[in-house]
This record gives sequence, structure tokens and C-alpha cells, in this order.
Amino acid sequence: MNKHNTSAGIEIKNLDLFYGKFQALRKINIIMKKNEVTSFIGPSGCGKSTCLRCINRMNDLYDCRINGEILIDNKNIYAPDTDITKLRRDVGMVFQRPNLFEMSIYDNITYGPKAHGIKKRSELDDIVEFALKSVYLWDDLSSRLKSSALSLSGGQQQRLCIARAIAVFPKILLMDEPTSALDPVSTLKIEDLIYRLKKEYTVVLVTHNMQQAARLSDVVAFFLKGELVEYDDSWTFFNNPKDKRIDAYVTGRLE
Repeated sequence: MNKHNTSAGIEIKNLDLFYGKFQALRKINIIMKKNEVTSFIGPSGCGKSTCLRCINRMNDLYDCRINGEILIDNKNIYAPDTDITKLRRDVGMVFQRPNLFEMSIYDNITYGPKAHGIKKRSELDDIVEFALKSVYLWDDLSSRLKSSALSLSGGQQQRLCIARAIAVFPKILLMDEPTSALDPVSTLKIEDLIYRLKKEYTVVLVTHNMQQAARLSDVVAFFLKGELVEYDDSWTFFNNPKDKRIDAYVTGRLE
């Protein structure tokens, strides 16, 4: 089964975001290519998660004002005629902690497809198998599909969250510190999964873990006080950064 959409590139142009009079993002400009992992790093409160949430308009849920453009497939997602439902199908989101529904493994995965009009049982069965195989859980869970999703381990729950996002065949996957609540073994499994997923999807990752960013990223973007200080390919970023504050942050000397 290979129903997923073609991955999409992302271009953020002159993005500002205000909460009342407070400006949380200032003139963000960045291009994220198809089938690459772009990591957003920086101190707490620097704007990286806020910027991430702009890419599927999750910030619409808050009282904020946004200027600038975000282009996906060369279309501005902040244009008045944007279909928000379609946008959030194309741009999946995985949060810091697993946020599964209190229902079965099967029903968690099929929740999105059903919401988008897929009702045929055989098609839903195929989607469940595809999604679980994509996150390497099919062998473990294929005989437990009616079991509660909340009965799984933390690492399995987070992979199931990724499966749920994949089940609607997105183009882009946003991940906001997806391993911060997990043990080291589960973290490595998620990292391996992210590395494999970029073959099919464009991945944007927020992380505080410098080693994780170095291992997974094609491109790294460093945020500080609402500004994008620098972004570059991963090797250059970690070995030859242009801004001195990056070296200070990576080595733990910048809070």
C-alpha cells in the first residue's frame, strides 16, 4: 500500500508572530526541502515550537497575530481561501508526549481516515496495517488491535501517535520534542524511525538534544529570542558555525 502524498517543501517568508504586544517571532525566513529532516534548536522560550506550530496553523487556536507567508507546494497557507482541514491532513503533528485517545489501537489509527470520509472496513484495515508497518509495530500489535492504546509502553504509544499521523497520508510531519519523555532505548527507536520516514515525508523536528539534532538532521536552524540566528547543513552548523552564540549553546555555555 502506498497511498501517501508526495512530500512537500516548505518556505517561510518574513514571518512575524505577536501575542498581544509581545513579539514571539521576528522576520523568520527559512526554506525546508522535500525529504529532509530540519531540526529547530535553541533555548527554552526561543520561539522554535511557536514557529513549528505555524506550519499547520496550530497557533490559530491561540490569540495571536501573524504577518508574513508560509508556502507549502508554493501556496501560502495563510491565504484567506486555505482549507484548514486539508492543511492539517497534509501536515501531521506529533507532540512531546503521546496524546492517544482513550480507545483501541485500531480506532486511534482510523480516527483520521474516518473523519476524512473513509468508511469501508477493508480500506480501513489496509490503512491500519500500512501505518503500523511504517512505524515497525505491526508484528507486535497486529493481534492486539482491539486493545486499549493506553495499555502500550511510552515508546510504543509515541510510535502509535506517528502511525496515526501517517494514516491520513500527509506530506509533512512536524515533531515537537517527540522523544523528550522517553527512555534511551525508546528514543533510539524513534530516531531510527524518523531517519527512515524522511524517505517518504518532509520532517521538521524541534529538539533540545544536540546529539539527536546532529544524528538526524540534514539542516539545523538555531532560534534565539524569537529570531532565526542561523540555519545551515548539519555538518557545517555543528563544525563551523558562523555565529559565536551557536558554539556557546551547543557546548552548554549559553542558557
